[in-house]
Amino acid sequence: MIRLIPALFALAACAGCAAMSAQSESRSLDTTLVAYANVVRWGDMSQAIPFLDPEWLKQHPLTHLDLERYKQIHVAAYTEQPPVPAGPHEVRQVVQIDLVNVNTQTSRSIVDNQLWRYDEKDKHWRLMSGLPDITQH
Repeated sequence: MIRLIPALFALAACAGCAAMSAQSESRSLDTTLVAYANVVRWGDMSQAIPFLDPEWLKQHPLTHLDLERYKQIHVAAYTEQPPVPAGPHEVRQVVQIDLVNVNTQTSRSIVDNQLWRYDEKDKHWRLMSGLPDITQH
């Protein structure tokens, strides 16, 4: 029985570490989603690039033209739904973004279906779905 006590303490400590890790991951998600939303709201999409997954960015490099298109719009509203688990260390978030074309002053809304994945090695959430598609109708 006495030998069992250290093992129980070790098991309890491991369970506590896992819970703390999950809380840390959740806090990191909250911080990341708020920071990303702020960047999009302010409209400087070049500041959003660090949120993108590096592998995704290699496969879908952003061109100068892509970044220039983002300069042609103003974000009037960014309305997010709560993130929903999509798998281990993944969440999905649906965001409605209201845009105004700075040249024509026409407005429209788009839906941004975001997929976020937690990079356990770097302890960061990465956007796997790319920047909002402002060309959708």
